[in-house]
Amino acid sequence: MTHPRSAHRSLPLLLLGLLALGGLAACAATPEPASLPESPRAVLVVHGGAGTLDRTAMTPELEQAYRDALEGALRAGHAVLSEGGRAMDAVEAALLPLEDSPLFNAGHGAVLTADRICELDASVMDGATGLAGAVAGVRTVRHPIRAARAVMEHSEHVLLAGQGADAFAAAQGLEQVENAWFQTERRREQLEQALADDKFGTVGCVALDAEGHLAAGTTTGGMTAKRFGRVGDSPIIGAGTWAEDGVCGVSATGWGEFFIRGAVASTVAARMKFGGAPLAEAAHATIHGDLTSRGGTGGIVALDADGRVAAPFNTPGMYRGWITAEGEVTVRIWTDR
Repeated sequence: MTHPRSAHRSLPLLLLGLLALGGLAACAATPEPASLPESPRAVLVVHGGAGTLDRTAMTPELEQAYRDALEGALRAGHAVLSEGGRAMDAVEAALLPLEDSPLFNAGHGAVLTADRICELDASVMDGATGLAGAVAGVRTVRHPIRAARAVMEHSEHVLLAGQGADAFAAAQGLEQVENAWFQTERRREQLEQALADDKFGTVGCVALDAEGHLAAGTTTGGMTAKRFGRVGDSPIIGAGTWAEDGVCGVSATGWGEFFIRGAVASTVAARMKFGGAPLAEAAHATIHGDLTSRGGTGGIVALDADGRVAAPFNTPGMYRGWITAEGEVTVRIWTDR
């Protein structure tokens, strides 16, 4: 189904912008660094979740496995962009291997609910059109990010949930698996231990293609031991995912309820669009100002129309990385490396 260009400069976003302008003044009370470091330039950026990421509990082998997985995702997306592909195709290409990796809380390796099953959420947004798609609480579609894209491209809706979302994905010919396929022994043990830092591990991506179009996507298994059909920010457009050509693309990870309440992803864009802030400043104020002041934890990766990267987080670590047009990869886990 072909959709007309969305009127994404709508009244709700205008109101967000006005709120952001007020937020800029409010954040004056938040300590700002003397000068933010110059943003690196990239065409694609990914994250693999934010949390405690205790260095003492991570072996060199496990650390290298995470770094290799993030680099593999970056190179998969870069391969699409280097051949002139669309930003949305690059986002999907980067997130598919992360959904298949047992290291991350998305797809195979997703955390378990209190009922010992996996319920998966994902969303995408196309900065060129303002169109978006999302699924929440799916249990059988192997790649939720593909299901979210199918909602955007082959339905008149934005968000489908539960059995209906799984049925839609199946009708679109997307690969289905038994729910046990998503589960790993590591996640079963984490459910039993209910470790605090296992709330995070969401993966996401933002891409900028050769035509200047931005796209973003986010996919997750949610919170360990979640109940009552809980849905976090990852499938919520404006909270966990945002993309707008000429402004920025954002993917978030962390304690979803706080990201929803603060409309974190779209607030970064609003600070830039209506307040004139550069990406680094807008991202810093949103995470270290708004989110932190509310008691929320997590971070974002963001990319602006010129390829500048921002990846602020208020947790001890966040899996993240970016790749330049020339194929130079940077992967980081903690603040210093």
